[in-house]
Amino acid sequence: MDLQSLHTLHLHQKVTMMVNRYEAFADNGSGEPGPTVAFAEQKRMTFKEQVTIYTDSSKQQVLAGFKARKVIDLGSGYDVVDANGQSIGLFRKDFGKSLVNSTWHLEPYGVQGTMTGRERSQAVAVLRRIWNFLPFVENFPFPMRYHFDIARDGVPVFSVDKKTWVRDHYLIRIQDPTIDRRLVIAMAVALDALQSR
Repeated sequence: MDLQSLHTLHLHQKVTMMVNRYEAFADNGSGEPGPTVAFAEQKRMTFKEQVTIYTDSSKQQVLAGFKARKVIDLGSGYDVVDANGQSIGLFRKDFGKSLVNSTWHLEPYGVQGTMTGRERSQAVAVLRRIWNFLPFVENFPFPMRYHFDIARDGVPVFSVDKKTWVRDHYLIRIQDPTIDRRLVIAMAVALDALQSR
């Protein structure tokens, strides 16, 4: 399957004791997950974030990966590389703007301009922040779905929509045919894995 030709992807997260697992699927043409196109694991409680993305759960072939530039990452960013370790882009969280609405900047390698991703709903963004400060909900997931739109100069590039209330299942719609799908998958994983950091 030609990953670059896909315009709709599904991303599912499975939480285990030591790792968060992510599996990306092509769309089956009916709005449901089809064949697997990527698999990633995020180890919990690591000092320097690093995620390797494979072509499937056998972990035989690397597709891409991302790694924090610093141990304590305060906006320095994450480098995204291909299977050979060559840069395909970087992304970073805008901590100032993220105080009221989670904001990320995405920079594909060799492409001029920065893409910006924000939570679609300002109201949901504020409610999520209030939820995180409530002491009695520590072990309960946020009960509302939230979505991200990534755009370049106001032109949509791709979106990541949370499809389910409790489980972390996302629908990724790609509007820009030129964006590297490996970069899209890395950013989608990061939006879930790194959102609370």
